[in-house]
Amino acid sequence: MHAMQYEITLPADYDMGIVRDRVARVGHLLDDWDGLGLKAYLLRERGVDGSPVNQYAPFYLWDTPEGMNSFLWGPGLQGLVTDFGRPVVQHWAGLAYEDGGAAGAVPEVAVRRRVSVPEGVPLTEVAREAVAEAGRLAALDGVVGAAAAVDPRHWEVVHFSLWAHDRPKAEGETYRVLHLSAPGRDRLRRGRQW
Repeated sequence: MHAMQYEITLPADYDMGIVRDRVARVGHLLDDWDGLGLKAYLLRERGVDGSPVNQYAPFYLWDTPEGMNSFLWGPGLQGLVTDFGRPVVQHWAGLAYEDGGAAGAVPEVAVRRRVSVPEGVPLTEVAREAVAEAGRLAALDGVVGAAAAVDPRHWEVVHFSLWAHDRPKAEGETYRVLHLSAPGRDRLRRGRQW
């Protein structure tokens, strides 16, 4: 599994209806993308859910590198590049994914928490704790799914969870889910991935 996200930060007075309309128009295009586990079309609005910014920030879990690469180097990302410019694409290697008790529900919100891995901490311990956190999140009421992944370039762990209600019990940035494409969620490996 590979996790991926890019963040398009928009001006404070930007009409976020433009992003909502764009997702309503094109979101379905990835509903059957080969190699995609899931894509959550995420939005943060300045002053809502504690967000200091307006931001469009889709989050992906890929079940194959070929699916991810065909998106990055093909027409998938090009539409966004045409509309907003080329974003910095963050990438993490998957550590764990778990379905939550609300796996069949349409998610309303997502929470992302990024944690730096301190120097001197045994990496096996970091990975084990990240896997345990994905399981802990997935067990909470209203969770659609939870993942943990690591960026070994910057030594950062990302925790990501989707929620079927707007009262998440997780710390981090809260996003509204505009659409969920999940053609391969059933193919995402569950549990520890090493």
